[in-house]
Amino acid sequence: MAMSTIGSAAVMNDSVVLIFSGVVVDLCVRHKVANSLPYLLSLATTANTGSALTMTGNPQNILIVSLAYDDISWMEFLSNMVLPVIAASIINGGMLFLYYSSELFPGSSGFLECIGIVFSGNRTPEMLAQEHAYHARAVTAHSDDESSSGGWTIWSRLQIIVITAFLICFAAGLDVCVTSICAGAILMVMAAWKRQNYDPKPEAVEYDAEGNALPPKKMYDMDGNEIEPEEEELVTESETTLTEVDYGLLMLFIGQFILIGSFDDTGVPQGFFKVAMGGCAEQMTAVPCLYWFVLVITILSNVASNVPVVQMLAATFPYATPYDWMQVSFSATIAGNLTMLGSAANMIVAFQAAKVGDRTFTSERHAPFGIPSTILSLYAGTFLLSMVHFSPECSVKLGECDE
Repeated sequence: MAMSTIGSAAVMNDSVVLIFSGVVVDLCVRHKVANSLPYLLSLATTANTGSALTMTGNPQNILIVSLAYDDISWMEFLSNMVLPVIAASIINGGMLFLYYSSELFPGSSGFLECIGIVFSGNRTPEMLAQEHAYHARAVTAHSDDESSSGGWTIWSRLQIIVITAFLICFAAGLDVCVTSICAGAILMVMAAWKRQNYDPKPEAVEYDAEGNALPPKKMYDMDGNEIEPEEEELVTESETTLTEVDYGLLMLFIGQFILIGSFDDTGVPQGFFKVAMGGCAEQMTAVPCLYWFVLVITILSNVASNVPVVQMLAATFPYATPYDWMQVSFSATIAGNLTMLGSAANMIVAFQAAKVGDRTFTSERHAPFGIPSTILSLYAGTFLLSMVHFSPECSVKLGECDE
């Protein structure tokens, strides 16, 4: 949970779930976990929650910073979101323990014992039995297998250094676009260098049923003359990169954004927003209108997706204050946990898990946990943000703060 939350704040939630979805399913299979749903739910919901922390945590935050009339710095965004995100993370984690304590902590007697297990390191007899069985299987497996060996490689350390420098540049106030492009380019060059010079080359040797190497096959032309094998074709980095593109996932999002864009063009979301807000439309972030406002944003984010909702609000309220945008950012991001269709990260988790045969993460199973957890997290974070925030409730560029 902590890795997903922090990783999403650093490198965007969609990237984190894309990387970790297969890992979570693989670990569940290795440990013979009967129900992987709590772990997939934890990955998706903590990634969404953690992404609210920074302006680079998700697409809607990036869009908000670019569309806002007043400038919002990376540190200003972070300082506003610390308390709401911490509160939402605690509530989300507590709800996970409450709903799935029997799956997460086999043999535990209740919520308080689960908390004790997390912070004290205690184990129930059932958990110890599972750990012993896993270690027994690990001993019989190939101990020299690199994929099962722990530790950080030199490449992992270099990636951590680049990402850390990336975040320091953000905090120092350097241009977000330039910093992101430079960090991405460096990571891509590192990956290419590693693949071309250090990764083992795929073997072209074939083996029989007993594991013995087979001699290379000889080929002959029509006259019976042996054909000399051609030299190994050089595979370019572009070809390697293109083979790693997940075209199925790409088509999924292309279709989703076409559908959402078409729906947004009908004007239905804008009309719903104006009707729903009523007299609160001109004071949407003033208490008590604020709590109705975040509920409307949550509903719209799950109907029309959070990115189009942000675009709609930018067109409807072009001179919204930085504080207004902080409330929009938090509510639109946390709203992604309400239903499985509320966030792209949720769909990525479901899609990636289904690719490896795990279809437990569905809308019907997500909703019983997602709805109450999201509502509690949303209103707790909104209250804290309304009480403690560092962004002005006026427009500096318009001179409203001088009055």
